[in-house]
Amino acid sequence: MAGMIPDLHDEFDWDGDFPPRIPQKDLVIYEMHVRGFTKHASSEVEHPGTYIGMIEKLAYLKALGINAIELMPSHEFNELEYHAYNPMMSDYKMNFWGYSTINFFSPMIRYASAGNKNCGKEAIKEFKSLVREAHKLGMEVLMDVVFNHTAEGNEMGPTISFRGFDNHVYYMIAPKGEFYNYSGCGNTFNCNHPVVRRFIIDCLRYWVTEMHVDGFRFDLASIMTRASSLWDKVNVFGRSDELVNDTVTTGTPLNEPPLIDMISNDPVLRGVKLIAEAWDCGGLYQVGSFPHWGVWSEWNGQFRDMVRLFIKGTEGTAGIFAQCLCGSPHLYQEGGRKPWHSINFITAHDGFTLADLVSYNQKHNVANGEDNNDGDNHNNSWNCGEEGEVVSIPVQRLRQRQLRNFFVALMVSQGVPMITMGDEYGHTKGGNNNTYCHDNFINYFRWDMKRADPNGFHRFASLMMNFRSGTECLRLGDFLTGDRLEWHGIFPNTPDWTESSKFVAFTLVDQQKRELYIAFNASHLPVMVTLPDRVGAKWYPLVDTSKPTPYDFLVDDVPNIDVVLAQTSNFLNSNLYPMISYSSIVLVLKDEDAF
Repeated sequence: MAGMIPDLHDEFDWDGDFPPRIPQKDLVIYEMHVRGFTKHASSEVEHPGTYIGMIEKLAYLKALGINAIELMPSHEFNELEYHAYNPMMSDYKMNFWGYSTINFFSPMIRYASAGNKNCGKEAIKEFKSLVREAHKLGMEVLMDVVFNHTAEGNEMGPTISFRGFDNHVYYMIAPKGEFYNYSGCGNTFNCNHPVVRRFIIDCLRYWVTEMHVDGFRFDLASIMTRASSLWDKVNVFGRSDELVNDTVTTGTPLNEPPLIDMISNDPVLRGVKLIAEAWDCGGLYQVGSFPHWGVWSEWNGQFRDMVRLFIKGTEGTAGIFAQCLCGSPHLYQEGGRKPWHSINFITAHDGFTLADLVSYNQKHNVANGEDNNDGDNHNNSWNCGEEGEVVSIPVQRLRQRQLRNFFVALMVSQGVPMITMGDEYGHTKGGNNNTYCHDNFINYFRWDMKRADPNGFHRFASLMMNFRSGTECLRLGDFLTGDRLEWHGIFPNTPDWTESSKFVAFTLVDQQKRELYIAFNASHLPVMVTLPDRVGAKWYPLVDTSKPTPYDFLVDDVPNIDVVLAQTSNFLNSNLYPMISYSSIVLVLKDEDAF
């Protein structure tokens, strides 16, 4: 079923629903898959793999520290696009991720507990229920939307809808009928054609007004900045400027693309979150330069790459890592944007999970049945000395430190952190960095593993997220200045920005917590850090990724906390702190009499 047509008289009880309107600087985004979140038997929900099943687990996300859920594609899509027997898994390949839209106005029917009951219209009610219940808990719902291509493939693909209406309107077409393929999926939606952009605006308005969603993440959004087929000023603007050549080559990046202009200034869409994946498969990379009208934020791919490189100890990355901690002003400040226009992430649905990022040097995609030829070969990962999951105890300990180091870097950075479903407990996909075709345990959230938490990483991740939400200086509305921020090295006020530096430390003034000291040692050697002196106050150890759980994050209920503090008191009384290799710390300034 390509979609359902609701009755004009259908009613839904929104129960006074009102969008949370959370300031973007305060967001903590959780990228998730509707089916994968509760499909595993260990979820123990009544309707696994559905919108209703998700509702049962919203309280978990709230307690974790999440206030915005980003749903991977939930428009009606073609699950059977890759359907074929996969002998490597003894099952059938499916389009699990959903980036193959059939109907842009319909929620995915197979994510509804009612299935196609009542011609699929129950799916609308279940999706609305999910949004309503999320709002009641103060969480926003963002949708990952795919307007760069459709499920109709290339010029040889199936005819489902747009191809039957008018190829030359809805797709970028070459003179002889070939399809431009900036999406890497066979076709490219002709986004800046007047008819197509009206369609996209109507679709976005529908999901905001009728379904109450709070924002959108646009897959391969750079395609929406490319010139449409048959580009000319009359076609696009209804008039021609005689002083300017009115012909632009199809696919040329535009400085002021009409579609982005319309979305940015639409009265219905004003105030919703707009997030661009600012690149495409045609080589257009616009991180830091996406046309934004002051309202668009971006998946910061440079944050992902530079944090991965620095944390694993790559030389020459300390300076750019420090920029990323500050909200990437080198990318966003000059264009008039703010730190919160940077969506910071280390992993996403495609690529390694966080656990696999510290466990594998190479992709292991054999399970996809493509002889390990699919997926990205450039992952900036490090297996910490041994490949795979069965490794020596020293490697296991190093991996646990690295997991925490990544999470600390993400949570103390200015901007908006985004974590991927399952990373908070260390979900592994066995080194597979392209799990698009697996509707099975590889992609399912493992609630049993989350509950077991043998290494305490879930505890640590939750504490870090909630610490960020309660710390004003980590969620600033503007870029840091010298009255808040001081850089340090192994000694106070002596940062090392040389090519060989693998140590970055800084202090941040906070309105409630007075001041934080945060340091990262990405070297294979330990260091003794001299802390900045603060008269009448002393540094309190909060986070140390080198410590075993629960001493990696000190809270009041930690067993024998007095003994733990006594072990560090001699160092702290002398304004010193020992850091082992590959570790990070967060210290909080407190009055001396508070100890």
